[in-house]
Amino acid sequence: MKKYFSFICIVLLSIQLYSQKVGLVLSGGGAKGIAHIGIIKVLEDNNIPIDYVAGTSIGAIVAGLYASGMSPEEMLELFNSDEFMLWSTGKMDKDDLFYFQKKDESPEWLSLDISKKENGVKLLLPTNLIPERQMDFAFMQITAQTTAICNRDFDQLFVPFRSVSTDIYNNKAVIHRDGDLGLAIRASMTFPLVYKPVEMDGLLLFDGGIVNNFPWDVMHKDFNPDIIIGHKVTNMGDKPDPDDLFSQIETIVTQTTNYDLPDSLGFLLETKLNEVGLLDFPKANYINSKGMETGLAIIDSVKQTIGRRVPKQVVEQRRQAFKAQKPELLFNNIQVEGIKDNSKRRYIIQSIKSRDSILTLEELRNSYFKLISDEQIKSIQPLAYFNSQTEYFDLHLKVEPSKPFDIEFGGHISTRANTFGFLEGNYKVFKNRAYVLSSNLYFGRFYNSFKIGGRIDTPTRNPFYVSAYYTLNLWDYSATSTDLIFTDIKPSYIRQTENNAKIEVGTPFSKHGLLNFGVSWSRSNDRYYQTNVFNEGDKLDETSIDAYSAHIRIDKKNYDYKIFPTEGERKLFTMRYINGFEQFNPGTTAPIQEESSTNHSYFQIRALYDKYFKTSKYITLGAMAEAQINNNTLYSNYTASAINAPAFAPTPNSKSIYNEQYRAYQYFAVGGKFLFNISKNTHLRTELYSFLPIQGIQSGEKQSAVFSDDIFPYVHLMGMGSLVVQTRVGPLSFEVNYYEKPGQKWFFSVNMGYMIFNQRGF
Repeated sequence: MKKYFSFICIVLLSIQLYSQKVGLVLSGGGAKGIAHIGIIKVLEDNNIPIDYVAGTSIGAIVAGLYASGMSPEEMLELFNSDEFMLWSTGKMDKDDLFYFQKKDESPEWLSLDISKKENGVKLLLPTNLIPERQMDFAFMQITAQTTAICNRDFDQLFVPFRSVSTDIYNNKAVIHRDGDLGLAIRASMTFPLVYKPVEMDGLLLFDGGIVNNFPWDVMHKDFNPDIIIGHKVTNMGDKPDPDDLFSQIETIVTQTTNYDLPDSLGFLLETKLNEVGLLDFPKANYINSKGMETGLAIIDSVKQTIGRRVPKQVVEQRRQAFKAQKPELLFNNIQVEGIKDNSKRRYIIQSIKSRDSILTLEELRNSYFKLISDEQIKSIQPLAYFNSQTEYFDLHLKVEPSKPFDIEFGGHISTRANTFGFLEGNYKVFKNRAYVLSSNLYFGRFYNSFKIGGRIDTPTRNPFYVSAYYTLNLWDYSATSTDLIFTDIKPSYIRQTENNAKIEVGTPFSKHGLLNFGVSWSRSNDRYYQTNVFNEGDKLDETSIDAYSAHIRIDKKNYDYKIFPTEGERKLFTMRYINGFEQFNPGTTAPIQEESSTNHSYFQIRALYDKYFKTSKYITLGAMAEAQINNNTLYSNYTASAINAPAFAPTPNSKSIYNEQYRAYQYFAVGGKFLFNISKNTHLRTELYSFLPIQGIQSGEKQSAVFSDDIFPYVHLMGMGSLVVQTRVGPLSFEVNYYEKPGQKWFFSVNMGYMIFNQRGF
């Protein structure tokens, strides 16, 4: 009898061991959570089943991707991809930037919305450090088909799934058991101050780690598996780094969580990653390897406890069968949420709808990023709902319009005297069309400017804009004739004042291409000395020019940064006709003490080609060529002719220096660039250019201007070496610039910001 009893016990124990259900629980912890992938790989490689998954924050991402049918190898490849780096940093891919939607470039560092309140107006600080536009589209793209085949029931996924987010108002956990998979993951990983919160069912949701960073209790309650394998990567209790803002935020935000998984329920694994920060996603391979080390160290104990085995080949076959059910990601109906005004809804739909009634993913991607490039739109959350009747996805766009008013701050700070500040205010409104009124102000020793005007955009099948602006520009080039800002500066010897009014009409000819036409009026006043020997009380010579111009411009541009780009290219062709009247009034030092006036009527053609070639992970090469053709006649004297000749200024520093050696009516220039990429945001660069005037301007008798007799009379070199760090507010650069000019040839400077000015009239 005892033998039979023992046999029955063995049989029952065997049945229990070989029918065990296993749940995997993954903690939050930022980039450290990539170690979860290593744990999953070790379990799969050893045929240990994973029947349920639950996670918080990065744990929800890994668990959700696994539940959607991604293998450990596919997940690691995703975290290593350039696309994921863009999602996690909020940086826009240069290929997703629509040049037509971008306003004129400015030296802006920070933009703040202005909200009208009952007690006045209020500046609204940014609520998140990283824009969510890339991430929201990515989660929709990755999970929409999975949400469709599970019919929004997370128990019907490849592996049943749970995630946790935090209802921030009530400070309690929200368990995601159904709905949109991407939205459930996105809500769980919305770390405060880093990412924008998610609105769902009337709740404002943040990272689940605020209330439950290790949801083993959710796993136990919802699935009641026989064994729970928990993996913890957060190192809570460790003192935050005083120099690491994100580690401090993580410590403040993440409340004490019960990581003490009872021994009776299973295993608690822990991977120590003190050297990995919250957003250290570039360390994905290293973090994954540490997770695998943790898994391998305990796998023998896991095998002894879990008798059930599921061969890896069987898991892969089931994974492929699950994926095969996914419908093709095609979009039909578009619905706009968050905006009640029908004219505004039409504006958005017209901006995103293609010629065909069915949108492919690539067509939607182009339209989506075109729309979020529109400054009228603050954010768009795309959600895809599978329509079983049409067998297409319905696209729901949760749109948040921009605040009508915003203010921008920026400028350029330097150890040289070309420092200036920048302030701009904008008023934005859209109905069937988009309207922007703006005004800006530059202020500094070297450059001052004021601009006011507006732009109207029409989102037709072939969109176009009309803009009109008035600009006042003032340059004092003598302020930058010395090296350091604290060096004594001589009296000004070249001051330019220009007023211009311009009207333009533009339309895109490609994603990165812009075609525009325009007319402008300009009145400039140049005050200068024709000699370097002058007294402070001497009267300056003065040349005034009243001119009208018309132009056509073809511009294709997709740089990754406004200045110091490391990727992309620019192709520019401009043709302009100018008709102007010159008036010269001599000063006390002028060689010729007679007033004069001259009419100028001429064409000006400029062509530019600039491209970057990434040859390896660390090396990028660049090539540039520029040509300028101008049939203008010379001005009343040599200095006036040089001042009004087109200038070759390919580097930021060269735009702030008046140098006759690089000015000519007609010239050809070529250049090469060598970049050594230290990290994603830091690089060393060297640039070398050759400037060849086709016909140089020379000083004749009594400072008159004459053309040189020779074609290509000389070649002048220009060079720059710099260390560039692209920060969130602009580039920080340590530069050495070389110019072939009389006197000082080398210029060293430390700079922060953008050497970008308001446009001239022509």
